[in-house]
Amino acid sequence: MRQETAVVNVPTHFISNHEGFLGSIKNVTEDFVVTEIDIHGQNVNTAASGHTPGGACNDESKSGAELKDSSHSSGSHDPAVSSEWGVDIPLPTFESFDLDVILGQSVSEELEQFVLTLRDKKPAELELSLGFFTDKHQRANVHRAVRHRFPFLMTVTIQPEIRVREDPDYRELSRLVKDDEAEDFFRFIDAKVRGSSYTFGPDDNKEHRTAVHHFLNRRFGKLVETKSFSDQGRTSISVRLREHGRPKKRTAEERRDEDIYTAFTLCKENLETLEAISYMAAALGVLPSDFTYAGIKDKRAITYQAMVVKKVSPQRFKEKTAEFEKRGMRVSQVRSVSEPLRLGRLQGNHFDLVVRNVRPHGAPDAQPRGADVHPHLAALVKEAVENVKTKGFVNYYGPQRFGSGQSVHSDRVGLALLKEDMVGAVRLFFTPEDGDEPQSQAKRHFVQTDNAKESLVLMPLSKPRERLMLRALNRYGTGPDGCVQAWLSLPHSMRVFYPHAYCSRVWNEAVAHRLATLGHNVRKGDLVWMQMGQNEIEDTAETSSPQIHVVTDQEEQAGVYALEQVVLPMPGNTVKYPENAMGPWYQERLARDGLADCRFRVSSLKLNLPGCYRPVLAVPHKLRYQLRQGSDSDSLTLNFDLDSSCYATICLREIMKCDP
Repeated sequence: MRQETAVVNVPTHFISNHEGFLGSIKNVTEDFVVTEIDIHGQNVNTAASGHTPGGACNDESKSGAELKDSSHSSGSHDPAVSSEWGVDIPLPTFESFDLDVILGQSVSEELEQFVLTLRDKKPAELELSLGFFTDKHQRANVHRAVRHRFPFLMTVTIQPEIRVREDPDYRELSRLVKDDEAEDFFRFIDAKVRGSSYTFGPDDNKEHRTAVHHFLNRRFGKLVETKSFSDQGRTSISVRLREHGRPKKRTAEERRDEDIYTAFTLCKENLETLEAISYMAAALGVLPSDFTYAGIKDKRAITYQAMVVKKVSPQRFKEKTAEFEKRGMRVSQVRSVSEPLRLGRLQGNHFDLVVRNVRPHGAPDAQPRGADVHPHLAALVKEAVENVKTKGFVNYYGPQRFGSGQSVHSDRVGLALLKEDMVGAVRLFFTPEDGDEPQSQAKRHFVQTDNAKESLVLMPLSKPRERLMLRALNRYGTGPDGCVQAWLSLPHSMRVFYPHAYCSRVWNEAVAHRLATLGHNVRKGDLVWMQMGQNEIEDTAETSSPQIHVVTDQEEQAGVYALEQVVLPMPGNTVKYPENAMGPWYQERLARDGLADCRFRVSSLKLNLPGCYRPVLAVPHKLRYQLRQGSDSDSLTLNFDLDSSCYATICLREIMKCDP
């Protein structure tokens, strides 16, 4: 088994012993084309199938961006808290809002400054005009986006102008409860999700609870009802939408819009998935959360993926296609469906790749052309591709999982969060990269001065995570409590990304150690998954528990299982660890990072990591290749399918025996 220097967080332990070759990918976006494979095994850029999207959720079926459609309001979410009222329902996620797109850059900047002025001086009756919006859908989008981003603001339409001012009700509530609870309560009220409830944190002062009850009933009594309940000796207030508390001003047309779903295939180039959604949402006058998709796709590529948007008819969607094309997006297969698309509702992805400047290891970038060069290179390529086609590759998480190119990788931030070092995690998050890019200058200013307000002014609008954090740090301070609030300012899916990155790094190291010490045969105590056909199983409420079996001594001797059936756990609080040398390895590895007693829960950030099981090996399907000799250099075309959560760049590493 050959080893070479590893990319950060991605070890290099290979399955095959071929020599490999050098080359580069993503010279141009056309060299990296990704096409989603739907749950029925069809490429989404082929003719539309007659089925309806929807189905089970697998939240590991995505690329390194690790963003997930989930968002949780503050307060208690314990199902045992108030059984007759049910449990708090997660509100719609708004993490992909881009006010720069919705309002325009200059107005978005004015709004940011207006908010900072309010928070510093709290002037009475100060207003800001957001501009004139003639389209009703666009007006609705502006209202909801601004109120969700800034719950302490109220938006007023003096048709067609929208103005914004501080909400006096918010100010009154924020004197009674924590600021983050007041913000989340107003988001809960604004969302009006049927059957939802919101629970404030424990409050053992009866007089104070009475004051909160009185305020809520006086101001929102027509919409909600409140009650106090006790749980484990602590008392809290829970608020529930009344059955008749649905908004009454919606027209029949608006009610019909709620039940409209339009499916389409999106082709994008050099765009993040969420960036594309923000553009489309702004053009259609809906929310980014109205779009659903099966997985996130690369930016530096041409990608095809299935999507569904609600509240937009196919006809209205088609009217905007020319506008989408101006932004580098093409849509096809526009059609009506009956439900949204679920995250993870895909079999995998098809890749069409071109590796440029292919040459043997040790060869210079520009080698002399000759008749003897091509046959030797062709033999190297054939051996490499055939080996991987037969034996597969080590199923590492790819470098994008950890934020490749950053000076501080996401897994280090995640480790700090798991150790509940909130200040340290913030400092790592804002560690600047080399160079003078605006975001690096803003991060450098924060690290050097601890001045969140000045750093916020310097931070580009295209960096929403950093801006959300800085806004919270400016408001709550840069101490431990302020840093907790800064992390809570990010949507749940963004917060959980960092601990997941750390656990992914441990998994990568675990599989490298397993192969280096126990070899390529199945050993006693290994874990095997009894239901093959899915790349990664997460033991959560959304999926049935995987059938994990511990290999016995007799099964090892009889060779009952193959290496491709072996799984390793990604650390978490529900997974089983191998019952051989790998079990103690996990314990020692976590202890080395100070996580010997880690429960994989960060209560202050409402994070819970159950863990998952991931196969040691992945195998490309339908792998084809063609080596072409050019006048200046050779290029290699590769076409193959991978299961969801597998990385094409990792497959290429096994083929080439280097980082492409």
